[in-house]
Amino acid sequence: MKLPVICPEGECCHGSRGCVPGKGVPKIVLVGSPNVGKSSLFNALSGSYTLVSNYPGTSVEISRGKSKIREREYEIIDTPGMYSLLPVSEEERVSQLLIFEENPLVYLHVVDARNLRRMLSFTLQLLEAGLPLILVLNMMDEAEERGIEIDISELSRFLGIPVIGTVSNEGKGIDELKTAISEFVPENNTPDIQKFQKLDYGTEIEPYIESVENLLGPSKEFGISKRAFSLL
Repeated sequence: MKLPVICPEGECCHGSRGCVPGKGVPKIVLVGSPNVGKSSLFNALSGSYTLVSNYPGTSVEISRGKSKIREREYEIIDTPGMYSLLPVSEEERVSQLLIFEENPLVYLHVVDARNLRRMLSFTLQLLEAGLPLILVLNMMDEAEERGIEIDISELSRFLGIPVIGTVSNEGKGIDELKTAISEFVPENNTPDIQKFQKLDYGTEIEPYIESVENLLGPSKEFGISKRAFSLL
């Protein structure tokens, strides 16, 4: 259900656009492919009050909500589904813009635990882009029913980021996710993220990455590192 957001203290409304967070409210952006339960996770974090509006100049809907995590308020932004940082549709283009324009304190990459291997390539793109990331393995119950075993601790160690298993439509794992967010984003608004170690893609791929990097201009032209852009 789409309900109007009631403005808390320190926030304001702007005509028909409804309520928007006040300045300084930290943001959390949800990203992920379609049909991974991203919307149900958004609802689990933000509750019933959601502002839905079109991204300027498009018909693409963006959902924004609010969540209080460990006595701290956040704005939660749900982006349209996308498979890669390289957009091929208007929805994906809007998601790409939101990823780099909103400047959140943390990104939640929501994936379908049943298809983890296929979805980790997007995780690597986000990490190579230098984004502060928490990986959310959603639909863990369905993965377990299929006999899929995931060593979450080992995956977290390998990627150097928090990895949380959830069943968002049942609210399972949400408390653990909130704890991970609060520990990941301390009061000084600087994510406590380990430095992502550059992966070695092997002798068959690394030379091509280097070749593309050498053809590119300064990194600031792309908004992400030349290596991350080359991998797209």
